[in-house]
Amino acid sequence: MKDETVDIKNYQCRMISNKGKGSPIIFLHGYMFTSDVWNEIGLLRLLEQRNIPFKAVDMPYGKISECSPRTNSAEKNVSLISSVAGKDPVIVGASLGGYIALKYSVSYPVRGLLLAAPVMTMQEELVRHYRNFNAKVSIVYGDGDNIVSANEMKKLSGCFNTELKVYKNASHPAYLDYPERFIEDVLELYEAATGNHDDEMK
Repeated sequence: MKDETVDIKNYQCRMISNKGKGSPIIFLHGYMFTSDVWNEIGLLRLLEQRNIPFKAVDMPYGKISECSPRTNSAEKNVSLISSVAGKDPVIVGASLGGYIALKYSVSYPVRGLLLAAPVMTMQEELVRHYRNFNAKVSIVYGDGDNIVSANEMKKLSGCFNTELKVYKNASHPAYLDYPERFIEDVLELYEAATGNHDDEMK
């Protein structure tokens, strides 16, 4: 596992990555977090042990990201992801990262999305996109979330015809309250999206 600063489309961003074998997982943190959050819950180390490739990037939209310059532009953040994602990635996006993951999937193919309480999901452009979306989708939500409404998450899960995974008594970053359950949900989505862990990446 590497932890380094990389130059991506004129952005200098910290990236934690593992080469591994198969389809990559791209991790997009929330606005108030960095890529460290995936390490803090033990997820990246487990993926490394299982030889699953991943890239966790400190994104330009983050308030405390190790990335410069900063930008809130969804288009510029999506463009940055397109430079590191590889072919048909699985994307795990939390909160604002979930929104960016959805925006990415409008323009680029993905194998799967795991969205942890994504924000701004009912924008017209996105809702039109959901109707023709074929990749695997999993949605995680803490029922103590005070940022994203349960009603919006129910609507979103209905758009994708997928189960809404509700974490009881969990906050907006539900993965911090139930790290082991979240890790299981990530692995389940990855396996469903890729078929197995041994897909060759050319």
